[in-house]
Amino acid sequence: MAFGIDRRELAEWKQQIDKGNIAFLTHYWLDERFPDCYTVTKVGCRDLEKLARWGEKYGLKEEWIDRRKGGYSHFDLLGRRQKEILEKEGLQSHIQRFKL
Repeated sequence: MAFGIDRRELAEWKQQIDKGNIAFLTHYWLDERFPDCYTVTKVGCRDLEKLARWGEKYGLKEEWIDRRKGGYSHFDLLGRRQKEILEKEGLQSHIQRFKL
């Protein structure tokens, strides 16, 4: 279950993906499979090769891309790796907003 973002933020993330950009969306999230994680960052791009290359520099495997038939395929970043990658990408606003 996702919460902590509004429709405008989701629409902006999708627009960036549609333009072929690497786009980041962090939100609160509850999933019983990951009881120690309360946030997730979705990193998406329409160009799956570009997304895979982006992920490769952080040790993310191409097969970890959540491929969506309707579009908006993405990596899910969780836990310590989430914060590390957000820091390297200069996305302090995500870290501060969600108290990572």
